[in-house]
Amino acid sequence: MSIKIYGDPGSGSLRRVTSAAAIMGIAIERVNIDLFKGESHTPDFLALNPHGLSPVMVDGDVVLYEASAINLYLAEKAGGDLLGASTRERYEVLQWMFWSGEQWRVFSTLTFDERIAKRFMGQPEDESIVQLAFAKIRAAGAVLDAHLANRQFVVADRLTLADIDIAAPFSQWERTKVPFGESPNLMAWHQRLLDTVPAWADTKREVDTRIDGAFTAAGIEL
Repeated sequence: MSIKIYGDPGSGSLRRVTSAAAIMGIAIERVNIDLFKGESHTPDFLALNPHGLSPVMVDGDVVLYEASAINLYLAEKAGGDLLGASTRERYEVLQWMFWSGEQWRVFSTLTFDERIAKRFMGQPEDESIVQLAFAKIRAAGAVLDAHLANRQFVVADRLTLADIDIAAPFSQWERTKVPFGESPNLMAWHQRLLDTVPAWADTKREVDTRIDGAFTAAGIEL
């Protein structure tokens, strides 16, 4: 029985899972959920994730939502070193994954909701929320930029799940205009991922095609 992954191809969180699965060589069955059509709020989908968000993984009787949890599950299933090659590395990877959720991705998501999602609903963005998110991103970005000053990757000398978690907000940053460009080491690190991790570049193209197509269909210009 194949592992099913439910999600919208424009989702940066789905991108984290599909990229990790490709890197680890894990076969998955994609089940598209159109967020713009409300398909994540049908009774069947809400039975999988009561929050109405994607991605969701179904592997036999195991159902998981939250992309980080799914990636941890897949990494343990596949083996390899995306979750760290030693106990110490494993905890460093987990530290940065938790950091990403608490200090980083949440504010990029908040910006997306204000600057992009509200456009589709015909609502104006709340500038005070955007500026709050930007302040949080700048503070976290300064820490991350310093960490990456003499590093090729977030943990150890190779790609881990920490890189994938932290890179996810780059899926929409050119649309939301979050201030990542103020952190040169961060920008160089992300470009390195695009240049050296084919799955990350491939999923960028998928996200761009999906979101840009949705903008065109809705007659929205940034």
